[in-house]
Amino acid sequence: MDDLDDLDAPHPAATGLDHRILAALRAHGADPRVGGAARALSWAGEHGALWLAAGLVGAAADGARRGVWLRATALTAGAHLASMGVKRIVRRPRPSHVEPLVRTAGRHSFPSSHAASATAAAVAFAALGVHAAPPLAAAMCLSRLVVGVHYPSDVAAGAALGALTARAGARWMREGAHGARGSARD
Repeated sequence: MDDLDDLDAPHPAATGLDHRILAALRAHGADPRVGGAARALSWAGEHGALWLAAGLVGAAADGARRGVWLRATALTAGAHLASMGVKRIVRRPRPSHVEPLVRTAGRHSFPSSHAASATAAAVAFAALGVHAAPPLAAAMCLSRLVVGVHYPSDVAAGAALGALTARAGARWMREGAHGARGSARD
């Protein structure tokens, strides 16, 4: 069976409740305001762009914590890259029972890379006092369901991967703060 055949075959991990939740949330995308907002969030989160840009702006604007911001941004990029690696292994096809509102960069859906980078950024940037990051990340995750390109379990797995990546790198991120303070004293 080639890759194109895989796209049409139902995936055993994406059945029942996953399908029903996705169909219900995708139906909300019929509202032009909801669909438009979901498309905008999906576009902004492509390849982690929103989060990487926010991290670089934070690093430029907050010179005292530049190293911490750069490490938080690196953790966000790392979560995105890890999710892409998992996708290549799992190769779960994207949902085919709903009409998507956006095009996707790839054919595989598990885990959601948008959710991985958004959640990693939410955890890392919240540690820097950016309290808007977690609700924006949650909206980003939800947008992937509204636009119909991920199952809820894809988004949950991506969010878990992002949170684990950021938490695993929290100590390294804090070391960036100590390095910045140390270099400021030199």
